Amino acid sequence: MLDTTAPLADLPSPASRSLVVEHARTVAELVDRQALTLESLLATLRSARLDDRAARTMAIDIAASAMVEIRTETDHQRSLLLEPVVGAFARLRSDLRPLVRFGDLDVQFVEPPATGRALPGEVAHAARAIVRSAVLALVDTGESRRVRIQWDCDGLNLLMSIRDDGAGALTVHDDSLRPIAERVTALDGSLSVASTPGWGSDVAVTLPLDPPAESGSLDDTVALSVREREVLRLVASGARNRAIAESLGISENTVKFHVSNLLRKAGARTRAELTALTR
Repeated sequence: MLDTTAPLADLPSPASRSLVVEHARTVAELVDRQALTLESLLATLRSARLDDRAARTMAIDIAASAMVEIRTETDHQRSLLLEPVVGAFARLRSDLRPLVRFGDLDVQFVEPPATGRALPGEVAHAARAIVRSAVLALVDTGESRRVRIQWDCDGLNLLMSIRDDGAGALTVHDDSLRPIAERVTALDGSLSVASTPGWGSDVAVTLPLDPPAESGSLDDTVALSVREREVLRLVASGARNRAIAESLGISENTVKFHVSNLLRKAGARTRAELTALTR
């Protein structure tokens, strides 16, 4: 029975319920596949038509294929589900435990607020990978003895800071940070590095928690005159200035003037970029 006294914010949304149902269905399918894999392994190993070597080879192939399939599906499911920010941070601490326990590195973890917004699975997974890579980049020179890792959430973004006490020579263009920069860019985030020689470096990463809003076409987002809309439509069709001039009964210089205004308003550098913004 539904608790009608529960705050509306605590009630599962239709989208959340749909994700839960889909996740349960996928788990059930994985269980069925695992059972089928085990039956196939047993059938292979018991087969009287295969010698021991052939049976082992086939069994290894079956097991390897099943493992790849399970890991692929698991990664996909993680990318769909939400993960509490404190839980995601706890997993990060667990990931770094061997480095802390068996190395000479002193790692300080600054917990995110327990009330922070839950992270999409893709963001949580990427955030942990980014921090791991950043820590390795900071300690790669062997000069860092202390690293401070902090997560925070402003409701719209996950804010991460990884600071060390090393030489302070790291820059955003450092090769060791290239994989991080690519991952951050793929998630429409931002990356910055502040270094002070002799005092250490601070890698700051911001990851948005929501996908970027789909922008409307240029015709919907920029104020255009009737004539500019006509020119824009013809530019988008691939027409050159002379053809546009003939079609609208104006001079080529006037067309050039309108195209120049359209480029400026759209922030585009070329006609190709301008055309892309109309779609």
